[in-house]
Amino acid sequence: MDANTILFFDQQPDALPLYEAFAGAVKKRYPDTEIRVQKTQISFYDRYLFACVSFARVKRKKELPSPYMVVTLGLPYPLESARVAVKTEPYPGRWTTHLVIGREEEIDEELLSWVAEAHRFAKNK
Repeated sequence: MDANTILFFDQQPDALPLYEAFAGAVKKRYPDTEIRVQKTQISFYDRYLFACVSFARVKRKKELPSPYMVVTLGLPYPLESARVAVKTEPYPGRWTTHLVIGREEEIDEELLSWVAEAHRFAKNK
């Protein structure tokens, strides 16, 4: 793990294991994924952006688990699931979906299937 990633989690170190589990699962499925650490998010690219991890406040603070992270996916449709915190359509045919992750068990096959859809959607732009 590089210094920028560690610095990103400086204010929320308890969320680092969540990120490690998510990033590990993504890299296992998509070994060519490039991970870019930015000030407000960590972005996952396979030529195009397909997922992000952040600490965006997509719910009221008291509704967020501790620790937590937000996984954001770009999908061609509105994802209908109780796990979705927020979804928006920034432009026709592209839905931005935010999912709050509070436990490693939530990085499951269902979440990873949505990541796969976001990955395919990004590649077919």
